Amino acid sequence: MPRRRQALLLPGRNYGVQGPLLMFAHVALQSRGVRTFPVDWKDPDSLAADEQTMIDGVCDQVEAVLDNVHNDDPPLLVGKALGSAAAVLAAHHGLPAIWFTPFLQHYPIVQALRRATAPYLLIGGTADPSWNHSLAMELPGEVFEVSGADTGMFMRGRPLVESAHVLADVIEAIETFIDTAVWPRRG
Repeated sequence: MPRRRQALLLPGRNYGVQGPLLMFAHVALQSRGVRTFPVDWKDPDSLAADEQTMIDGVCDQVEAVLDNVHNDDPPLLVGKALGSAAAVLAAHHGLPAIWFTPFLQHYPIVQALRRATAPYLLIGGTADPSWNHSLAMELPGEVFEVSGADTGMFMRGRPLVESAHVLADVIEAIETFIDTAVWPRRG
């Protein structure tokens, strides 16, 4: 019987699972037979009240979904900004992850990324105030950085087609990471 692979999609505060980064990750996962669970934050504004409330609230809500996900392989977490607070949970449970524009300015998240045992991919842009190039490069995970991209991976002030090219590059990085680090394809 084939192993059932699953992933949780964790939105940002103002960036839902319909946003292009999470939507294309969702499609990439489904095309590989992965069952996806989009999470919808309960009261996302209160999650942002302070660092500890954010981390506890995100982890509690993700843990509740994980309690209902039963599979052979550890589920993949795919989170955008606020969702990256679940890095604490990923490190605790040894879960692989993809973090779009992670909150590298929050010490508990950075510490979780430092102690992670499962593979993870950080995706960020140099025009995003939450991104920290030097710190990202020090962490043990893989890094995909886009010069000049903001938190939505947009190239502000540039022709829109450049943002579309960035999105294509991000999608390629996601698919490569899934196929080589999370669930390597056997050929």
